Amino acid sequence: MDVFVKAPLNGSTEKIRTIVRKKATWIIKQQNFFLGFFPKSPPKKYISGESHYYLGRQYKLRVIKAKRNNIHFNAREILVSVKESSSAKTVVNIWYKERAKIKFAEIAEPLIQRFKKYKVEPKSIWQQEMNRRWGSCTPKGKIILNPELIKAPKPCIEYVIIHELCHLVHKNHTKKFFELQVKEMPDWERWKNKLESLLA
Repeated sequence: MDVFVKAPLNGSTEKIRTIVRKKATWIIKQQNFFLGFFPKSPPKKYISGESHYYLGRQYKLRVIKAKRNNIHFNAREILVSVKESSSAKTVVNIWYKERAKIKFAEIAEPLIQRFKKYKVEPKSIWQQEMNRRWGSCTPKGKIILNPELIKAPKPCIEYVIIHELCHLVHKNHTKKFFELQVKEMPDWERWKNKLESLLA
């Protein structure tokens, strides 16, 4: 969701940016509120020919009958072998979660190392299905990521992880929090918007 700013023509860019940063918490709350009214993509049927995302790329789903459940994927498609067609959804979702466990840890590790300069480190990285959130950080320092993130491009996943790592330094969405987020990922807004548009 884009943010449009109206300002006097003679206003300095830096002053405008400062004002927007001060309003960042309010802006994000308003965006999240109005995103609740956005039409969602129709539910997937998990049938051959459907498009499914993995790490930001679209793949065609191909479902075939087989003696045992399995998944293979290549540059163009995700091949789902199932005993019963009705179990395709379960098989695909289990595969997504397995891939998320591997890729989230892989993407998070260098970011965690980077944040050690602030003397913080998450207790653990977990995945949990969440209706309205991509990630969260518990008071004890556990970072929780929505497994749906595995469908998004790597920079989108990095944005969510960096956001939660910033919460280990600054608990609330204060000015210092957003300053840190900008420092660690200057183009974070681009990937936040990409994430919301891709998986809405």
